[in-house]
Amino acid sequence: MDDTEIDDQSGTVLDAPPVFILSPRQREELSVLAVRAGWKPVAARRRERAESRYLGSLARTALIDLRGSDEVEALEEISSLAEAVEASGGAILLIVDDVLEPALPRLIAAGGTHFLTGEVSVARLAAALASADKLAERLVGNLTAVRNRHAVQRSDALFWRWRATERVLSVSPGLALMLQRMAPGVDHNRAGVADLVRLLDRSDRVGAIAAIRHAVDDLMPAAFAHSLPGTPGRRLVQHLYPDPAGFSGEVEELDARRRGTNRDRDFMTGLASRQGALGWIGGALGRDEQVIIFLIGLGGLDRINTGYGRMVGDAMLSRVAIRLSRMAELLGGDHPLVARIAGAEFVIGMSVSGNLQEKALLERAGLIAPQLLGDIDRPFNAGDHIIRLTARSGIAVSAAGDNAEAILRRASSALADARRSGAHGGVRVRVADGQSVALHHERIDSDLRLALDRGEIQMLYQPQYAMSDDRITGVEALARWRHPVHGEIGAGALFAIAERSDFLVPLSDHIHARALEQAAEWPASLSHLRIAINVTAADIVQPEFVTTILEQVDRTGIARRRITLEITESGLIENLGGAARLLTELRSAGLSVAIDDFGTGYSSLAYLKSLPLDYLKIDSTIAQDIVGSHRDRIIVRAIIDMARSLGLNVVAEGVETEQQLALLARAGADVYQGFLRSPPLESSALIALVERTL
Repeated sequence: MDDTEIDDQSGTVLDAPPVFILSPRQREELSVLAVRAGWKPVAARRRERAESRYLGSLARTALIDLRGSDEVEALEEISSLAEAVEASGGAILLIVDDVLEPALPRLIAAGGTHFLTGEVSVARLAAALASADKLAERLVGNLTAVRNRHAVQRSDALFWRWRATERVLSVSPGLALMLQRMAPGVDHNRAGVADLVRLLDRSDRVGAIAAIRHAVDDLMPAAFAHSLPGTPGRRLVQHLYPDPAGFSGEVEELDARRRGTNRDRDFMTGLASRQGALGWIGGALGRDEQVIIFLIGLGGLDRINTGYGRMVGDAMLSRVAIRLSRMAELLGGDHPLVARIAGAEFVIGMSVSGNLQEKALLERAGLIAPQLLGDIDRPFNAGDHIIRLTARSGIAVSAAGDNAEAILRRASSALADARRSGAHGGVRVRVADGQSVALHHERIDSDLRLALDRGEIQMLYQPQYAMSDDRITGVEALARWRHPVHGEIGAGALFAIAERSDFLVPLSDHIHARALEQAAEWPASLSHLRIAINVTAADIVQPEFVTTILEQVDRTGIARRRITLEITESGLIENLGGAARLLTELRSAGLSVAIDDFGTGYSSLAYLKSLPLDYLKIDSTIAQDIVGSHRDRIIVRAIIDMARSLGLNVVAEGVETEQQLALLARAGADVYQGFLRSPPLESSALIALVERTL
């Protein structure tokens, strides 16, 4: 046998932490010593498929015995595990003899984190393993935290899900493209788990089958690594997460994490490190691009560490990293920088092509910074606790003769100014001459009034999926402003600018008309889709609102039954009786009505009692709470149960992980939307996506 697992008959404590051992010559001896030191060893003699065995062991620490090896052999042994261990946030303990001691710097550079020389006794091995595992714990938390972190942090670009009862396998668009390249003639929509396994190289199938059986039989997370078929140089790891309805697989590319870039990466969050941030800025400057740097400092983290424990504080850093990464993607730009450069300080960097004046760069920064801080200001869930963080931002833009360090220093000085001054919104800017300035918006406000005539307000469509079978059943229409100078401006900033400049109603009217006109041009293959359009508080108080919206719908020829008007809670609070009459009129005319962002206002239950509704949309922050504590799940289920008992369909927005999706489906939600399946798409991309799924 290639693997040896010591059970409790050999002296292992049943709940002992696992340690993976790779030892070509003394596997059994080290396993016995590990048992006596209080560990559960999973040992292998050969490095072939070592990464799969390590991942399947659920161990944080890998012990590699290099005694009797020369430097070349030692480096090969380490490389067989280094990427898998790094991807899991683990540690590597090296046992070396006198011959290899001079090579220790190179062995550590290759991936080793700890080493043990001299006699390997029970006491010395126990101390070395404890030290290595402590590092891993600081990086990723305990085993439960690792599983939860995988569910939150793993990239959702490549994943698949298996529903055992329906015998249905669904794959993400990104994975579907990969499967099409691997097996052009295979219809992955009709494939099963066994078909996926058969696509793997024969040498990788044993590990895959063992991991799947572990996930299914023991309802425990598992993982296996394999080569990408047809591309031996690329290695993937699949993380399996079971639940009573089936299980899901999330795919991560190991080779994306190169050994030479360790210093460029923050192990806590997976973001770029300070070194990586400097490299990104320097690269942009080297391409003659201009750079905007947002340095974001969190407040209150020390209080959280003291009150809730370091693990909760670490979880908050990871959650902030996720939000900032998502926001950076939404704000546009090519390959934005997202980095953690210090304990509670993050950097967002955006490059700009062309030669803009400093004033134009600062205007763009002034649009983006409030959105970044606003995203952090939304409450976080941590187990039984709802936690709020505060944040301030210092901004710097590049100037002639700048280097990366100079820009980052100016951003740091601006952040210090923001913390000292208590500036409105918590944002300050340090310009090249060293002055600290606030930001003004007069130019961008006037630009909005010209944007409609210039055709700069564009529409995107967020697909909505049925929980039952993952069919695309509808879309939510979202607006984006493609500003000629500032680039893409999201809906939140766009409507804030419109409200500030008293231009909200003309903007909203334009968006409604544009969305309906584009939907009317869609091919017959999309004729089944419902179209959700957002309605503001300013819209519903207009005397002719019902007449105007019905005329817009009828003019396009779209059936009224396909249109849903989504109204936020804040748009109804002031006049609930008037809102009820208006919604009744809309529904009588054949439109459907939804309450958007349900759970964020102050009168949620009153809405359910008083308003004639068809849909209830659970706000993303509420939907994401379902992966928190048992109490959180009870609250989300209660919201869904109330809605369904009143005959309302429930839409969950902001779904980002398979774990959230599985729990929301179990709680009874009907429809979901979010980055798990698709970001907002332009009309042409939406058509292509829907037609691929038919």
